[in-house]
Amino acid sequence: MDFVRARKGVVITTSTFSREAVDYVERIEGKKVVLIDGSRLAGLMIEYNVGVTVTKRYELKEVSNDFFEEDEG
Repeated sequence: MDFVRARKGVVITTSTFSREAVDYVERIEGKKVVLIDGSRLAGLMIEYNVGVTVTKRYELKEVSNDFFEEDEG
């Protein structure tokens, strides 16, 4: 039986890839196979607003140094 070896593509999992899978992809000439694990998939979903909903927004504030400077004079 002949096996076809992948030269390019995208493999996605909601879990993680085994060390053997990562090593295999790194040995492919040209490195045109992309592995996307669950953590990266979640990050991409958030970044591109795919399958996610905004539930809360937070306002960040910083202390104004001008407020605490003493007037000289």
